[in-house]
Amino acid sequence: MDNGRHIYEYDIDPTSNTAPANVIRLVGENKRVLEVGCGPGSITKILTRKNRCRVTGFEIDLAAIEKVRPYCEAVLQVDLNMKDWQRQLDGVDRFDVVVAADVLEHLYDPWLVLKQIASLINENGYLVISLPHVGHAAIISCLLNGDFEYRDWGLLDRTHIRFFGLRNVEALFAQADLKIVEAKYVMTPPEETEFAESWARLPVQTRDVLKSCPHADVYQVVVKAVPFDRGGAAVPLIPPSVRRSSVSPVASLKALLGRHLSPRFKDMIRSGFGRLGIRF
Repeated sequence: MDNGRHIYEYDIDPTSNTAPANVIRLVGENKRVLEVGCGPGSITKILTRKNRCRVTGFEIDLAAIEKVRPYCEAVLQVDLNMKDWQRQLDGVDRFDVVVAADVLEHLYDPWLVLKQIASLINENGYLVISLPHVGHAAIISCLLNGDFEYRDWGLLDRTHIRFFGLRNVEALFAQADLKIVEAKYVMTPPEETEFAESWARLPVQTRDVLKSCPHADVYQVVVKAVPFDRGGAAVPLIPPSVRRSSVSPVASLKALLGRHLSPRFKDMIRSGFGRLGIRF
């Protein structure tokens, strides 16, 4: 904490496109909510005051518990890495919504915990989960620069021990017999992240290649999920067109011609594409 402010205490503009704002909108109003890893109450107080929700909080940090307590019907000290943590809810009715905002990446076994929290929603309930996206172009710049340094906050928060790409997020929910029915993306250009200095060290051509990835700017993903057997279609985090082929048409053509043409003809084709402004 700094001057009485908890490290995970922050202000939220509910109209913004930040992960917490998207979480609040996906939860909705007048819900009975279990907020797993509620921290000092940055999201909790808006759910309570603005969305008129009734919130039960789970948190491991005693300092955060004291801060969030005024916004909760009940708040319990819970370690989600302990396999029997659910026992603290014995006899409690299931919830309309279970929220885990940037929590699963801190856990030893997020796959098990997701299954456990999925069992706590009622027959019409749903989960709202946010996760950082390790496939962000700025993270790749850190790897290319050989400087994968953890920090006090952000995508490489030093307490993050699990990392997910978009396909891994889908697999995480699938193994818990859940389907994603709504997804929100928090988009942040690499030069506006905490890794701007690392990004700037890359050659321009390398940055252009990394930015060509359709999800290069996805900083976080926020999803609404329900049991798989509930009606309605799942929403893919990666569009089908991207799933079918991650190779660009030019790259495919280069590979095809490279197998069948002589060096002389390859040079002629490169020259022709160059005049069209296409790097081949």
